Amino acid sequence: MRVLFMCTANSCRSILSEAMFNHLAPEGFKAVSSGSFPKGQVLPRSLYVLQRSGISIEGLSSKGNEAFEDNPPDIVITVCDKAAGESCPVYFGPAVKSHWGLEDPSDTVGDESTIDAAFCATLARIEQRCKAFLALPFNSLSRDELKRELDRVGTI
Repeated sequence: MRVLFMCTANSCRSILSEAMFNHLAPEGFKAVSSGSFPKGQVLPRSLYVLQRSGISIEGLSSKGNEAFEDNPPDIVITVCDKAAGESCPVYFGPAVKSHWGLEDPSDTVGDESTIDAAFCATLARIEQRCKAFLALPFNSLSRDELKRELDRVGTI
């Protein structure tokens, strides 16, 4: 199963989600990420928080949706507050779509410890959601049931 995590810049929340999902996922599950308006670089703090948590940053990059035209995902999950109102690109076709809104920790204002805490809290929420996602009984869920369960996971 191929999961695409999307946000606007593909430099923070979708990158954290891709890395955490792949860190936790069993064989047969793979996450990728993209942005509707990619920054072209991953935020250094995103990479630092992942590394400090023991999560691989290998292969992470900020990219646009065109990177997946030839290999569309099974599931598309938007993770930024702004993306909920955006329509998913047509080429994702039959992918199941869900929204797991997250505040952008890179918008946090304060000292280093405050900003670091925001990134860590976001990563912890992503971990909770990924674990709940991976615990779903995929073989017994219809497409509509899967959509409902994914939407529920997005409220955790």
